[in-house]
Amino acid sequence: MPSTIEQLAQDGSLPDGTPVRILTHRSVRSAAHLMGVGFRQAEIDALEQGVIPERYLRNFKTLDCAAQARLLRSKISLVGLGGLGGPILEGLARLGFGVISAADHDVFEPTNLNRQLLATEETLGVAKACAAKARVEQVNPAVELSVRQLFVEPEAFAEFFAGADIAIDALGGMACRPAAERGAALAGVPLVTASVAGWTVTAATVLPGGQGPASLFCPEGAAPGPSAEDTLGCLTPAINVAAGLVLAETVRLALGRQPELGGPCGRMAVVDLERMSLDRFSLCG
Repeated sequence: MPSTIEQLAQDGSLPDGTPVRILTHRSVRSAAHLMGVGFRQAEIDALEQGVIPERYLRNFKTLDCAAQARLLRSKISLVGLGGLGGPILEGLARLGFGVISAADHDVFEPTNLNRQLLATEETLGVAKACAAKARVEQVNPAVELSVRQLFVEPEAFAEFFAGADIAIDALGGMACRPAAERGAALAGVPLVTASVAGWTVTAATVLPGGQGPASLFCPEGAAPGPSAEDTLGCLTPAINVAAGLVLAETVRLALGRQPELGGPCGRMAVVDLERMSLDRFSLCG
Protein backbone atom coordinates (compact mmCIF):
# COMPACT_ATOMS: atom_id res chain seq x y z
CA MET A 1 0.00 0.00 0.00
CA PRO A 2 1.45 3.43 -0.90
CA SER A 3 2.65 5.52 2.01
CA THR A 4 0.83 8.67 3.07
CA ILE A 5 3.57 10.73 1.42
CA GLU A 6 3.28 8.86 -1.87
CA GLN A 7 -0.49 9.19 -1.86
CA LEU A 8 -0.20 12.95 -1.48
CA ALA A 9 2.78 13.47 -3.81
CA GLN A 10 2.32 14.97 -7.24
CA ASP A 11 4.32 15.18 -10.42
CA GLY A 12 6.24 18.42 -10.71
CA SER A 13 9.42 19.85 -12.11
CA LEU A 14 12.44 21.87 -11.12
CA PRO A 15 12.90 25.30 -12.71
CA ASP A 16 15.15 23.73 -15.39
CA GLY A 17 12.41 21.28 -16.35
CA THR A 18 13.77 18.21 -14.55
CA PRO A 19 10.78 16.06 -13.53
CA VAL A 20 10.46 15.39 -9.80
CA ARG A 21 7.87 14.27 -7.30
CA ILE A 22 6.71 17.08 -5.03
CA LEU A 23 4.65 17.56 -1.90
CA THR A 24 2.66 20.76 -2.31
CA HIS A 25 2.65 23.38 0.39
CA ARG A 26 -0.85 22.41 1.51
CA SER A 27 -0.06 18.68 1.33
CA VAL A 28 2.74 19.04 3.89
CA ARG A 29 0.12 20.06 6.44
CA SER A 30 -2.11 17.18 5.40
CA ALA A 31 0.76 14.68 5.65
CA ALA A 32 1.72 15.90 9.10
CA HIS A 33 -1.88 15.61 10.29
CA LEU A 34 -2.44 12.14 8.82
CA MET A 35 0.85 10.76 10.18
CA GLY A 36 0.51 12.45 13.56
CA VAL A 37 3.87 14.23 13.31
CA GLY A 38 5.10 17.81 13.10
CA PHE A 39 5.76 19.64 9.85
CA ARG A 40 9.52 19.12 10.13
CA GLN A 41 9.22 15.36 10.44
CA ALA A 42 6.70 15.23 7.59
CA GLU A 43 9.18 17.06 5.37
CA ILE A 44 12.01 14.75 6.40
CA ASP A 45 9.85 11.68 5.66
CA ALA A 46 9.00 13.09 2.24
CA LEU A 47 12.62 13.78 1.35
CA GLU A 48 13.64 10.29 2.46
CA GLN A 49 11.14 8.97 -0.09
CA GLY A 50 12.55 11.21 -2.82
CA VAL A 51 9.64 13.65 -2.66
CA ILE A 52 10.50 17.35 -2.46
CA PRO A 53 8.39 19.68 -0.28
CA GLU A 54 7.37 22.52 -2.57
CA ARG A 55 8.95 25.26 -0.45
CA TYR A 56 12.44 23.82 -1.05
CA LEU A 57 12.27 23.39 -4.84
CA ARG A 58 14.56 26.37 -5.42
CA ASN A 59 17.22 24.76 -3.19
CA PHE A 60 17.64 22.06 -5.85
CA LYS A 61 19.91 20.99 -7.58
CA THR A 62 22.51 22.72 -5.43
CA LEU A 63 21.07 20.54 -2.67
CA ASP A 64 19.52 17.11 -3.09
CA CYS A 65 16.95 15.22 -1.01
CA ALA A 66 19.56 13.79 1.37
CA ALA A 67 21.18 17.19 1.91
CA GLN A 68 17.87 18.95 2.49
CA ALA A 69 16.84 16.29 5.01
CA ARG A 70 20.17 16.75 6.76
CA LEU A 71 19.53 20.48 7.16
CA LEU A 72 16.11 19.72 8.63
CA ARG A 73 17.76 17.43 11.20
CA SER A 74 20.49 19.94 12.11
CA LYS A 75 20.50 21.72 15.46
CA ILE A 76 21.75 25.31 15.46
CA SER A 77 22.47 27.59 18.43
CA LEU A 78 22.41 31.27 17.51
CA VAL A 79 23.34 34.07 19.88
CA GLY A 80 22.33 37.57 18.82
CA LEU A 81 19.19 38.54 16.87
CA GLY A 82 20.10 42.04 15.76
CA GLY A 83 21.88 43.31 12.67
CA LEU A 84 23.60 40.00 11.92
CA GLY A 85 21.36 37.61 13.80
CA GLY A 86 18.12 38.72 12.17
CA PRO A 87 19.08 37.93 8.55
CA ILE A 88 21.00 34.84 9.65
CA LEU A 89 17.93 33.49 11.45
CA GLU A 90 15.75 34.24 8.43
CA GLY A 91 18.25 32.56 6.13
CA LEU A 92 18.40 29.47 8.34
CA ALA A 93 14.61 29.22 8.31
CA ARG A 94 14.31 29.68 4.55
CA LEU A 95 17.07 27.15 3.89
CA GLY A 96 15.24 24.62 6.05
CA PHE A 97 17.41 24.24 9.14
CA GLY A 98 15.06 22.34 11.37
CA VAL A 99 15.98 22.99 15.00
CA ILE A 100 17.21 26.39 16.17
CA SER A 101 17.89 27.72 19.65
CA ALA A 102 18.38 31.49 19.77
CA ALA A 103 18.82 34.22 22.36
CA ASP A 104 18.97 37.99 22.59
CA HIS A 105 18.26 40.20 25.60
CA ASP A 106 17.63 43.47 23.75
CA VAL A 107 14.63 45.37 22.36
CA PHE A 108 14.44 47.25 19.06
CA GLU A 109 15.18 50.97 19.03
CA PRO A 110 15.24 53.58 16.24
CA THR A 111 18.99 53.25 15.68
CA ASN A 112 18.38 49.65 14.54
CA LEU A 113 16.22 50.69 11.59
CA ASN A 114 19.16 51.32 9.24
CA ARG A 115 20.15 47.65 9.04
CA GLN A 116 18.28 45.19 11.25
CA LEU A 117 15.88 42.98 9.28
CA LEU A 118 13.44 42.55 12.15
CA ALA A 119 13.46 46.24 13.12
CA THR A 120 10.38 48.04 11.76
CA GLU A 121 8.18 50.90 12.93
CA GLU A 122 5.88 48.25 14.40
CA THR A 123 8.60 46.43 16.36
CA LEU A 124 10.23 49.46 18.02
CA GLY A 125 10.29 48.72 21.75
CA VAL A 126 9.55 45.03 21.13
CA ALA A 127 11.94 42.35 22.37
CA LYS A 128 14.10 41.03 19.53
CA ALA A 129 13.39 37.50 20.71
CA CYS A 130 9.62 38.00 20.34
CA ALA A 131 9.96 39.55 16.88
CA ALA A 132 12.25 36.71 15.80
CA LYS A 133 9.78 34.04 16.93
CA ALA A 134 6.91 35.70 15.09
CA ARG A 135 8.98 36.10 11.92
CA VAL A 136 10.10 32.46 11.78
CA GLU A 137 6.53 31.26 12.31
CA GLN A 138 5.57 33.29 9.23
CA VAL A 139 8.55 32.19 7.14
CA ASN A 140 8.75 28.45 7.85
CA PRO A 141 6.51 26.76 10.44
CA ALA A 142 8.48 23.52 10.03
CA VAL A 143 11.35 25.11 11.98
CA GLU A 144 11.34 24.13 15.63
CA LEU A 145 12.54 27.40 17.16
CA SER A 146 13.31 27.93 20.82
CA VAL A 147 14.05 31.61 21.38
CA ARG A 148 14.67 33.37 24.68
CA GLN A 149 14.94 36.99 25.74
CA LEU A 150 18.22 36.34 27.48
CA PHE A 151 21.65 37.85 27.94
CA VAL A 152 24.04 34.92 27.75
CA GLU A 153 26.55 35.48 30.53
CA PRO A 154 30.22 34.74 29.71
CA GLU A 155 30.22 31.59 31.81
CA ALA A 156 26.96 30.36 30.29
CA PHE A 157 27.96 30.07 26.61
CA ALA A 158 29.05 26.43 26.96
CA GLU A 159 25.65 25.49 28.36
CA PHE A 160 23.84 27.51 25.70
CA PHE A 161 25.77 25.85 22.86
CA ALA A 162 25.64 22.33 24.35
CA GLY A 163 23.86 19.79 22.18
CA ALA A 164 24.03 21.89 19.03
CA ASP A 165 25.62 20.68 15.81
CA ILE A 166 26.77 24.21 14.97
CA ALA A 167 26.97 27.43 17.00
CA ILE A 168 26.66 30.87 15.41
CA ASP A 169 28.01 34.06 16.97
CA ALA A 170 26.00 37.06 15.72
CA LEU A 171 26.87 39.30 18.66
CA GLY A 172 27.44 43.01 18.31
CA GLY A 173 30.83 44.49 19.20
CA MET A 174 33.67 42.44 20.67
CA ALA A 175 32.99 42.37 24.41
CA CYS A 176 31.37 38.89 24.60
CA ARG A 177 33.06 37.22 21.64
CA PRO A 178 36.03 35.73 23.52
CA ALA A 179 33.59 34.11 25.94
CA ALA A 180 31.51 32.79 23.03
CA GLU A 181 34.61 31.18 21.50
CA ARG A 182 35.57 29.60 24.84
CA GLY A 183 32.02 28.36 25.38
CA ALA A 184 31.79 26.72 21.98
CA ALA A 185 35.15 25.03 22.55
CA LEU A 186 33.98 23.69 25.92
CA ALA A 187 30.76 22.45 24.32
CA GLY A 188 32.77 20.78 21.52
CA VAL A 189 30.80 22.64 18.85
CA PRO A 190 32.16 24.44 15.77
CA LEU A 191 31.48 28.18 15.94
CA VAL A 192 30.75 30.32 12.88
CA THR A 193 31.38 33.96 13.68
CA ALA A 194 31.23 37.24 11.76
CA SER A 195 31.51 40.94 12.46
CA VAL A 196 30.94 44.19 10.60
CA ALA A 197 32.54 47.61 10.85
CA GLY A 198 31.61 50.19 8.24
CA TRP A 199 32.29 48.62 4.83
CA THR A 200 34.42 45.78 6.27
CA VAL A 201 33.30 42.23 7.06
CA THR A 202 35.21 39.49 8.87
CA ALA A 203 34.01 35.88 9.02
CA ALA A 204 35.55 32.67 10.32
CA THR A 205 34.77 29.19 11.52
CA VAL A 206 36.39 28.23 14.82
CA LEU A 207 36.68 24.49 15.36
CA PRO A 208 36.84 23.22 18.95
CA GLY A 209 40.33 23.90 20.24
CA GLY A 210 41.19 26.21 17.34
CA GLN A 211 41.91 29.91 17.30
CA GLY A 212 39.34 32.43 16.15
CA PRO A 213 39.06 36.17 15.51
CA ALA A 214 38.55 36.89 19.20
CA SER A 215 42.07 35.56 19.82
CA LEU A 216 43.36 38.16 17.38
CA PHE A 217 41.23 41.14 18.38
CA CYS A 218 41.18 40.41 22.11
CA PRO A 219 44.57 38.83 22.92
CA GLU A 220 44.09 39.39 26.65
CA GLY A 221 40.74 37.61 26.61
CA ALA A 222 38.59 40.75 26.71
CA ALA A 223 37.88 43.72 24.45
CA PRO A 224 40.41 46.49 25.20
CA GLY A 225 37.99 49.32 24.38
CA PRO A 226 35.38 50.44 21.85
CA SER A 227 35.18 48.12 18.86
CA ALA A 228 35.62 49.13 15.23
CA GLU A 229 31.87 48.62 14.87
CA ASP A 230 31.31 51.34 17.48
CA THR A 231 33.65 53.69 15.63
CA LEU A 232 32.64 53.02 12.00
CA GLY A 233 29.04 51.93 12.36
CA CYS A 234 27.22 49.11 10.56
CA LEU A 235 25.97 49.42 7.00
CA THR A 236 23.32 47.20 5.42
CA PRO A 237 25.48 45.99 2.48
CA ALA A 238 28.16 44.74 4.86
CA ILE A 239 25.57 43.09 7.10
CA ASN A 240 24.13 41.22 4.12
CA VAL A 241 27.55 39.99 3.00
CA ALA A 242 28.41 38.83 6.51
CA ALA A 243 25.12 36.95 6.83
CA GLY A 244 25.69 35.26 3.47
CA LEU A 245 29.14 34.07 4.47
CA VAL A 246 27.85 32.69 7.77
CA LEU A 247 24.93 30.91 6.12
CA ALA A 248 27.05 29.36 3.37
CA GLU A 249 29.57 28.10 5.90
CA THR A 250 26.81 26.76 8.15
CA VAL A 251 25.39 24.74 5.27
CA ARG A 252 28.85 23.30 4.55
CA LEU A 253 29.29 22.23 8.16
CA ALA A 254 25.78 20.79 8.40
CA LEU A 255 26.46 18.64 5.33
CA GLY A 256 29.67 17.30 6.85
CA ARG A 257 32.01 19.20 4.55
CA GLN A 258 35.24 20.91 5.52
CA PRO A 259 34.87 24.58 6.45
CA GLU A 260 36.14 27.13 3.95
CA LEU A 261 36.56 29.87 6.57
CA GLY A 262 38.32 27.89 9.25
CA GLY A 263 39.80 24.54 10.10
CA PRO A 264 43.32 23.70 11.28
CA CYS A 265 44.72 26.86 9.68
CA GLY A 266 42.04 29.09 11.17
CA ARG A 267 41.75 31.17 8.01
CA MET A 268 39.53 34.24 8.39
CA ALA A 269 37.85 35.97 5.44
CA VAL A 270 37.99 39.75 5.31
CA VAL A 271 35.78 41.53 2.78
CA ASP A 272 36.24 45.23 2.09
CA LEU A 273 33.22 46.48 0.17
CA GLU A 274 34.75 49.90 -0.35
CA ARG A 275 37.57 48.33 -2.38
CA MET A 276 35.50 45.29 -3.42
CA SER A 277 38.20 42.94 -2.15
CA LEU A 278 38.24 39.59 -0.38
CA ASP A 279 41.32 38.37 1.48
CA ARG A 280 42.07 35.51 3.83
CA PHE A 281 44.37 35.61 6.82
CA SER A 282 45.69 32.87 9.05
CA LEU A 283 44.89 33.19 12.73
CA CYS A 284 47.54 30.68 13.71
CA GLY A 285 50.86 31.54 15.24
